[in-house]
Amino acid sequence: MSLDNFSLKGRRALITGASSGLGHGIAKGLAAAGAEIIACARRVDRLEALVADIRQSGGKACAVAMDVANRDSVNAAYDQAIAELGVPDIIINNAGVADPKNFLKADEASRDFVMNTNFNGVWNVAQEGARRMVEANLPGSIINIASVLAVMAQTGQATYCASKAAVAHLTNVMSLDLMRHNIRVNAIAPGWFLTEMNEDFFATQAGKDYISTMPARRLGSIDELIGPVILLASEAGSFINGTLLPVDGAIRHSA
Repeated sequence: MSLDNFSLKGRRALITGASSGLGHGIAKGLAAAGAEIIACARRVDRLEALVADIRQSGGKACAVAMDVANRDSVNAAYDQAIAELGVPDIIINNAGVADPKNFLKADEASRDFVMNTNFNGVWNVAQEGARRMVEANLPGSIINIASVLAVMAQTGQATYCASKAAVAHLTNVMSLDLMRHNIRVNAIAPGWFLTEMNEDFFATQAGKDYISTMPARRLGSIDELIGPVILLASEAGSFINGTLLPVDGAIRHSA
């Protein structure tokens, strides 16, 4: 196998939740591998620096407003993305939220807030993206960012754990339904990576104590997520389909 199989030159990648955290890092990593980037978030202004950075490095990128929980917004975002760069053949479903609450205290609003973004959002973006690929007779790769909490339980995270478990199993079914269209679907289950969503907690003594219990005794670096994403997106992973790939420093085995 040639290392050229890892190249994403000529590919177009749409990444949700690209304004910060994992999505921002994934967008930069895929651009470095040669992909044209369609960076999506609810607020386009938060994408401007990312797009400018990619363009300055010689890549192609555009910023598109998208609310993954709103189907009309998703459809409009695809229309804009296709008009600017073409049909994306790599889709990274990264947008996600959390609302930690004990199960007894989690109300319907909290549940729906998390499920609408973490599950319905993945459904909306993946389904519309797959339809556009099929219409264009374009093979592709869809990567859903799940979580190690798709396979682990954590107190106070009922809505988040349920949403990510749903994404993991949806990935399995999608891989079967889309296989005949040459669209592969996989999920990644990240462990703990330092992001805007969790940085306040990990700066506390409780957060530092938790890190000390992890098998790796540290958090993951976003750069350590780029390789697995490129593998699943590229021809190097052409026979990987319907897989949940943990990138977690073995934390799932330590619960």
